[in-house]
Amino acid sequence: MVTVRSGPGRIAAGLMRIRYVREAVAEKADLSGLSSRPTLRTWTGLGMMAFSYVIGWPAVGLLVWLSYRLREPLVAVVGGTLAYGLSHLVFMAGAALAGVDYAKPVLRWAVRRLVERLNGRDAVPESEETNDRPGKTGVEHP
Repeated sequence: MVTVRSGPGRIAAGLMRIRYVREAVAEKADLSGLSSRPTLRTWTGLGMMAFSYVIGWPAVGLLVWLSYRLREPLVAVVGGTLAYGLSHLVFMAGAALAGVDYAKPVLRWAVRRLVERLNGRDAVPESEETNDRPGKTGVEHP
C-alpha cells in the first residue's frame, strides 16, 4: 500500500475504507454489464437524473444570490429548501425509471473512476481485515 499525504489522496484513502468502494476497485468495475440497448424508459430516467443536477445546487445558488440582492433571507431559506427537495425527487424518479440494471453498474464504475482519479491509477484495496475490525467504528460486521 502506498501512503499518500495530499488532499485528494487522503480522500481516496478514506473512501477505500468502505467495502463497496474496495470491491468496485478490486473488481475493476466497468460498464460491460450494460450490453443491452437502453429503452426509452431508461433514457428518460437517465435524463431525469442528469436534469436533477441542473436544478439542484445551481438553483440554490441562484436563490441565495437573489436573496442577497433583495435583502430577504426567506427567499434562500424557503426557496433553496424547495429547489433542493425538488431536485432530489426528480433524481429519485429518474433512478426508478432507469432501473437497477443501469443504476448499479454505472454507480460502481463511477465510484471506481473517482477513487482512481483521486489516488492515481495505482489504487489498490487494502485487505478487509484491516478495515472492518469489530468495534473500530462502533459497528459490528458479521
